[in-house]
Amino acid sequence: MKNSSLIRLALVFALCAMLMTPVVTAQMTGTEGKMSMEGKTTMEGKIPITTSSKQAMEYFLKGRDLAERLRAPEARTWFEKAVAEDPDFALAHLLLAQVQPTARGFFEHLDKALALTDKVSEGEKLMILGSQAGAGANPMKQREIYTKLVGMYPNDERAHNLLGTNHFGQQEWDEAIKEYKTVTKINPDFSQAYNQMGYAYRTLEKYDEAEKAFQTYISLIPDDPNPYDSYAELLMKMGRYQESIENYRKALKLNPTFAASHIGIATNLNYMGKYKEARDQLQTMYANATDDGQRRASLFATAVSHVNEGNMMAALDEINKMYTIAQKNNDHASMSGDLVTMGNILLEDGQYDKALTHFTKSVTVINESNLDEDVKEATRRNNLYNEGRVAVMRGDLATAGTKAEQYLAAATKINNSNEIRLAHELQGMIAMEQKDYKTAHANLLKSNQQNPQNIFRMAAVYQGQGDKAKAKEMCQMTTNFNALNSLNQAFATHKAKKMMAGL
Repeated sequence: MKNSSLIRLALVFALCAMLMTPVVTAQMTGTEGKMSMEGKTTMEGKIPITTSSKQAMEYFLKGRDLAERLRAPEARTWFEKAVAEDPDFALAHLLLAQVQPTARGFFEHLDKALALTDKVSEGEKLMILGSQAGAGANPMKQREIYTKLVGMYPNDERAHNLLGTNHFGQQEWDEAIKEYKTVTKINPDFSQAYNQMGYAYRTLEKYDEAEKAFQTYISLIPDDPNPYDSYAELLMKMGRYQESIENYRKALKLNPTFAASHIGIATNLNYMGKYKEARDQLQTMYANATDDGQRRASLFATAVSHVNEGNMMAALDEINKMYTIAQKNNDHASMSGDLVTMGNILLEDGQYDKALTHFTKSVTVINESNLDEDVKEATRRNNLYNEGRVAVMRGDLATAGTKAEQYLAAATKINNSNEIRLAHELQGMIAMEQKDYKTAHANLLKSNQQNPQNIFRMAAVYQGQGDKAKAKEMCQMTTNFNALNSLNQAFATHKAKKMMAGL
């Protein structure tokens, strides 16, 4: 499991994706110390933990330990007990938000934590406000908050872990690694940091360093499933599919309901061309799911498998099932995210009008919800990107250009680097349609390099310039990218294989 980058609809996608992909629940603080008369647990150099109940504190610490080991369903039980004992336990509400199976649950408990910020220490308040900034797709505001937190508590490993994960989410891998190394110096037994460090090294293609980090992670908590899951994802990235599956199975032996490992096995099987076996694995996951979050994750992974096999309509059916679950739960954030996913599938299938209808409805669903205005604004802002893509596919480059300019200006205003990358992606797509390959190349270099679709677009640029060797190289990079459970990978792989056949 790794931290979900909240890239495109930083809120909606993050919260949906955290149930589909490995996620680090980093909102942890403090270590057990003595409870003061004011109800704060204190330890020198650590962020205080405020509660009026010793029993609630005991439940909280048990939940925190499980959450830090990414055992969310178990952690959720203890956090629920903590807030039942002390309804004003702000950090328990914050951590309970992070382990929710639905986006709706996340927002409900985040709102409760926010309402309690006048009853906690400054450190706890900063943690809560940082989470709010992330949910509102404002990573630089979040960084400002977490930097202040680290300044106040330089010897708190969890404060540094938060700042590192902010850098990680903005694809600032070296800065993230620096913070994670600080974490391990403060507390060599803090396992989360090794997990995230391994993913950062993996992204930098420093596979030996990634393996060392994951092996340390395994040695710290050998009886937990996630270390084997994370190492398995590294092996998959390296194309060692069978070894990857073996490690995912080690994780499932420890916890048969560990959703990420079912998805990991299915992803490997998809890359091996064993689509039915992949979906059989996901059906097992669905049948044994412990909550709607796991059921939705299984459906999404099944959709990815169908796209890998080239069956767009079967994929669309699975996302519709996800939408039905979200609708049943009155979960507007997840409903909006599902509509965007359906729009993406329809766009790839050439059904541009239907895609636009789904994108527009995704905004309507959010606007009609009681979610914070920052969340609504993030959704409206990212819809400029979606509308721009539809315009490109329709050949309406004037409209696409206007949308790209508006989106870049809005993303730049809040200094959201992930959204700025998306704006450059859109500008690159426009330039490609204009056969302005130099401009396309320049913009695509500024786009998200962790999106296999952009690697394929670079292949198309080289093909347009007549450089078949580079086009083939980029196609091979696309097909060998080996992203976990990625619709973008599935979309791009089909196009890359088709291009290579004609080179």
